[in-house]
Amino acid sequence: MMSYAVVKGSGYVLVHTPDMIYHNGTTQTTEKLTNPDSEYLKKLPEHIRPYEKVVNYGPNQVYIGNLTPEDLRKYEMPWYDKDIPGASRFGKFGEIMPQDEFIALMKMVDAFDLVKLDKGFTAMVKEKMMNHPLFKDDVPKLKEGEDLADIEKYIQEQHAEGLYHEGKLVGCVKRAHDIDPNLNAHVLFENLVVKASGALAFKHLIDKNNINVADIDYVIECSEEACGDMNQRGGGNFAKAIAEVVGAMNATGSDTRGFCAAPTHALIEAAALVQAGVYENVALVAGGATAKLGMNGKDHVKKGMPILEDVLGGFAVLVSKNDGVSPILRTDLVGRHTVGTGSSPQAVITSLVTTPLDKGGLKITDIDKYSVEMQNPDVTKPAGAGDVPEANYKMIAALGVKRNELDRQDLGTFVEKHGMPGWAPTQGHIPSGVPYLGFAKEDLTTGNLNRVMIVGKGSLFLGRMTNLFDGVSIVMERNTGKAETAGASISEEEVKHMIAEAMRDFASHLLKA
Repeated sequence: MMSYAVVKGSGYVLVHTPDMIYHNGTTQTTEKLTNPDSEYLKKLPEHIRPYEKVVNYGPNQVYIGNLTPEDLRKYEMPWYDKDIPGASRFGKFGEIMPQDEFIALMKMVDAFDLVKLDKGFTAMVKEKMMNHPLFKDDVPKLKEGEDLADIEKYIQEQHAEGLYHEGKLVGCVKRAHDIDPNLNAHVLFENLVVKASGALAFKHLIDKNNINVADIDYVIECSEEACGDMNQRGGGNFAKAIAEVVGAMNATGSDTRGFCAAPTHALIEAAALVQAGVYENVALVAGGATAKLGMNGKDHVKKGMPILEDVLGGFAVLVSKNDGVSPILRTDLVGRHTVGTGSSPQAVITSLVTTPLDKGGLKITDIDKYSVEMQNPDVTKPAGAGDVPEANYKMIAALGVKRNELDRQDLGTFVEKHGMPGWAPTQGHIPSGVPYLGFAKEDLTTGNLNRVMIVGKGSLFLGRMTNLFDGVSIVMERNTGKAETAGASISEEEVKHMIAEAMRDFASHLLKA
């Protein structure tokens, strides 16, 4: 009898990277090239938040698990001008790491000596990393550091990418090849950021859930960056590289790409691998994207706001064989945006939400919570993109009315009852369904929910290979503690009872004969 896989634990991290906004965010680097004297670039430094403000920010506290999504409803929008009392760097899911420590982490995960750090900076971060609960043993990898003059030389003569902290040059990322564009310093910088932030999330997954890292069999990395060289531009393998950093010595792995939808694709893949018995413990992990730092910065500055896209995001989730307690992943209730689905909002929501529900004989209102594109509206509304989660919930509710599963007068309350305010950073793949997995595990075990849906959506047209959208979804349910099959659940005790009953019936039949 085949058992559904379960979500066993998660880790969520944010990294405050104020200098990387200016030097590595695509909006800012493009502006420097096309309009170097722009007013936006001049005003930018006044709109950068200090680390304390980033820690005290409501959506960030939700992301690492110190507040619940529902807690955000207590605060009037905008949220950026309100500090959360008792906010903390560390949360039950992970942490908000400051930039200097993250630069040190980039050096620690660097396997080819491409990251060069200044001697003075190295001495300072060594002390800080000695106090980090998860990285004490990795401090020797920082070595002694380099002379700043040598770092400047790498930048000027070999096109190395500078690493900055508090406006000062503190290191660089070297290129790994003279002419290969896939191994230039810019690409390697982005890839080392993914590796470091992914490893940070993975370490928290292991630490926060008391997982034996040796038990992890397979890793799926699902960010948006491409790792490879001129012969295989996106060949990989971030998954194995991150597994090595965290000490998952018995794991292999591969990368899954699907723009923003990739993490939900990865969740379904992990569930299928575990359910099929190929692996017992599959971890999915994704690091952050420097390109998206300050993506909507121009609109934020124009409106006199701080730049809210000042953090990298990362997460890691463990999917394991059924333990009788953790929430199950219903692989028989998977939604998919197929090639023939079409791109109208109704067609997209039908394919991702109602088609899998129909398969399970469920109504829209049978799902207690929908986790859609959980972008933080503080970021998207001033940029003219509206409240993305709310728009998704309204579409689901409208479909519920059309299907006679919801009264028209309940449209307003549906968003509050079955939805959540958005809290995830606009890091592309990071908001798409998966930020809720940590809370979902609690809501479906110690909480009072029975069924949730994780929805990931993506924009395949960004690659200029197709005009198609993308999306997948999966239902998660409270574990009944019974052996599960696709479409039915029955306990061992019930099986014994049924056999005994059948034997009695058979004996009775023989006596009558």
